Amino acid sequence: MFYLVLTLFGCMTGISAVLFGFGGGFVVVPLLYWMLLGSLGADSAAGQAAMHIAVATSTCVMIVNALVASRRHQKAGNLVREYLWPLAGYIGLGAIFGAAAAMWVSGEVIRYAFIAYLGVTIADCLLRRGFLQQAQGRRARLLGAGETLFGGVGIGVIATFLGVGGSVMTVPLLRRCGLSMSQATSMANPLSVPVALAGTATYMAMAGFSRFDLGPWFVGYVDLLAFSVLTCGSLLGIRLATPWIGRIPDALHARVYIGLLLLVLVSMCLK
Repeated sequence: MFYLVLTLFGCMTGISAVLFGFGGGFVVVPLLYWMLLGSLGADSAAGQAAMHIAVATSTCVMIVNALVASRRHQKAGNLVREYLWPLAGYIGLGAIFGAAAAMWVSGEVIRYAFIAYLGVTIADCLLRRGFLQQAQGRRARLLGAGETLFGGVGIGVIATFLGVGGSVMTVPLLRRCGLSMSQATSMANPLSVPVALAGTATYMAMAGFSRFDLGPWFVGYVDLLAFSVLTCGSLLGIRLATPWIGRIPDALHARVYIGLLLLVLVSMCLK
């Protein structure tokens, strides 16, 4: 039953990666966190490290999701190079520091940071102009040098600390540059790749400092069995969602995006 549920939710991560730019973190982190606690107990080694395992496995799943979804969006013509580089490089730099910082705090701190971050993001999208509705008659602007440097590093640090890929920061940022939801969510996938790569490598390397013995199916904090099942499901989800690229009305796309964030926020608050 455990792996059947993982397959189902893996499929959902594939769909969310293609249509909303969520590489998996906003589905995988809450799912694995609660499933590890429920199946193994809070006192087990995996239970005590549940949030770290959820975040680390999430970044690993995101590598596959983000790369495959990026390829689909490239074929659809939704990627614009000027918004991808050098922003992706600065995100990767920040991701290393974010993953290292997460290793030295408790799982509860990461959980509460995850909840706080979601709340601030949802409020920002609802209250600040430029997200719910695309500006009409205004040409999209490029990111400034300061936005690229400080925004990129900040996105990398926060995203990898929380295991969420960065889409919740990159999508609103690109949206306010004047891009459509389809373009902004498309760009979130390649911009999640440096977060996923840097985060996974750091979690694997630094888990040697952990006091927990998680067992043979773990590389660092990455649960290989969960990763394999989630990835198989996500590839199916990506295939199912691909025909919908660019076909969702812009205003509806933005509202559903916020609705999904609200669902994740509620799931992480329940305890």
